[in-house]
Amino acid sequence: MSKPGAYFEDYPVDAVFTGGPISVSEADILEFARRYDPQPMHVDKAAAEIGQFRGLIASGWHTGALMMQLLVAHFVPSPGNLASPGLDELRWLKPVRSGDRLSLRATVLSARRSHSKPGQGIVTGLVEVLNQDDEVVMTLRPISLMRCRPT
Repeated sequence: MSKPGAYFEDYPVDAVFTGGPISVSEADILEFARRYDPQPMHVDKAAAEIGQFRGLIASGWHTGALMMQLLVAHFVPSPGNLASPGLDELRWLKPVRSGDRLSLRATVLSARRSHSKPGQGIVTGLVEVLNQDDEVVMTLRPISLMRCRPT
């Protein structure tokens, strides 16, 4: 699957949603980092060259923001999205660099109806952000609250 569903029922266990790519530019890396994460490996090219990553890398939070853009476009149900109470196991596995093209793979790990709110379902997923070489650069396990299909 690559299109998001409309309601909870469109997210069975093991369903996979994909999307992307989205490109990462040096200007985007610098702009985001200067505003939100001004560490040398994100904002200072000279310092980044001699640092552990041997070059400028995107902030993990920047990668997360790009992931969210892809997630909304390719996984979040419309009009069935309600909210997310959180996520588990956020991991940044590989640096993201200028010129990378990121894609999304979201797999439904569990899906159940809410016991306390019968018109809602709870979906837990595994979200993977991949670069152009199909290397996983980031993972997380979001929890999504979704409307059930009206009867």
